Amino acid sequence: MGWITNISMVFSAGSFGGLVNSLVVWAFGKTGITGALGVSMAPEFTAPWLYPRVIWGGLWGLLFLLPFFRGRPFAKGLLLSLGPTIVQLFVVFPIKAQKGIMGLELGTLTPLFVLLFNAFWGLGAIYWLVLSEKR
Repeated sequence: MGWITNISMVFSAGSFGGLVNSLVVWAFGKTGITGALGVSMAPEFTAPWLYPRVIWGGLWGLLFLLPFFRGRPFAKGLLLSLGPTIVQLFVVFPIKAQKGIMGLELGTLTPLFVLLFNAFWGLGAIYWLVLSEKR
């Protein structure tokens, strides 16, 4: 495959991962799972909330171009999900959202939920890439 094809594939995979992540975050909030565990994370499923998450997911998907774990795609997806997790916990929550370091103002278990939700991004993205190779 050419480089443009590779870039478009990892971007679309990351975007799909962003959609999967968003659906999981929303579902956990909507069903009250996060709230029951003391975490104030229950977003409304709206276009202004979803759109940037899908685009950022696509941009994070560019990490899948890194040449490692080629034979272990799901391990690669989980490892790469640590990138957005670190940014969410140490940049987005404390600086942009003003929710404290690691979003702890949202609840003590917030870091674990962020880790879990971003694992869904990584697994969703790598699932997209694995399916695309079988076409």
